[in-house]
Amino acid sequence: MEWLTAIRGAVSYAEDHLTDDVSLDDVARAVHLSPFFLQRGFSLMTGYGIGEYLRNRRLYQAALDLRKRSEKVIDVALRYGYETPESFTKAFARFHGATPTEVRSGAAIRAFLPLTIQIHIQGGSKMEPKITPMFPFRLIGFQKVFTYEEAYSEIPRFWDETCEKYANNVYAGNPPANPYEQALMDNCIGEYGVCIDDLSDGRFRYLIAGKYTGGPVPEGMVLYEFPRGEWAVFDCVGPNPQTLQSVNTRIFQEWLPGNPDYELCGNATVEWYDCLHGEMTDADYHSAIWIPVQRKA
Repeated sequence: MEWLTAIRGAVSYAEDHLTDDVSLDDVARAVHLSPFFLQRGFSLMTGYGIGEYLRNRRLYQAALDLRKRSEKVIDVALRYGYETPESFTKAFARFHGATPTEVRSGAAIRAFLPLTIQIHIQGGSKMEPKITPMFPFRLIGFQKVFTYEEAYSEIPRFWDETCEKYANNVYAGNPPANPYEQALMDNCIGEYGVCIDDLSDGRFRYLIAGKYTGGPVPEGMVLYEFPRGEWAVFDCVGPNPQTLQSVNTRIFQEWLPGNPDYELCGNATVEWYDCLHGEMTDADYHSAIWIPVQRKA
C-alpha cells in the first residue's frame, strides 16, 4: 500500500473504532503494514503514537459525551475502554485538567480533533538513497526490548551501558577477559544497530550487533539472519544519535510518502556505524540507515 494512503487509513481506522478494543496490531493489519513500520512512521509524521492518538481522541469524545448526555460516568468510562470510574477519572483529569464531574458542570476541556495528514516538502536537500541488492547475512549481538514511545531516548542509553560493560576493556587494547568481549572483538559488534519487529503490544527488539563470523554464541546473545533482498541505503554524515534520528524522520516524512517506485517490506531496519574512522560525536562521522524495500507492482 502507498505509504501516505496507509497512514491516512490508520487514522480512519482509529476513528471508526474509538469505542472498540483495538490495538496497534489491529490498526497495522487493517492498513497492511507491520506494527513496527506503522508505529514509527505514524509517530514521525504526526507526533503521536497509535496508542496515544486513540487515547487522546477517546478522552476528547468522552468529554463531549459528558456534556451532551445525562449518563453516569461509569457508562462513559466503559464505552471508551476504562474498566473503573477511578482509572477513567485519573486519565480524564490528566488530559483535560478537570474531572468528569467538573466538565459536566461547565469546566473547559482540551480539544483533540481527528488528524488530517498532509505532506509539505521543504528545503532543497533531496533524499536520494542507493538501492542495493544484498545476499543473506547473519548478525550476532546484545539484545534489549523497547517500546516505540521510549526508543529514541532509551536506545542511546543501551549503547552506553553495553559499551561500558563489554567494550571498554578491549577498546583500551586489552585482551578479551570473557566470552562476551571475545565475541564482540571477533564479530565487530557495534557496527550495526538493528530494530526487529516480531513482538507485539507496542514493543520491538533492538540489537547492538556485528556480522557473525562463526564460533560460540555466549549465553544471552542472539543471532539474527536477514534474507536476500533489496535495501534503500541512506548515508548520514554528522554526530550521533542526532543525525541518524533526523535522517530517519526525513525518510518517513519525505522519502516514503508518494514514492513512485518502492515500498517497505520485511520487519527490520538496520543502522550502520563506521567503526574504523572517527568518533560518533564528530561533525563528519559517517553512518547509514538501511531500509528493506521492494518495487511496487
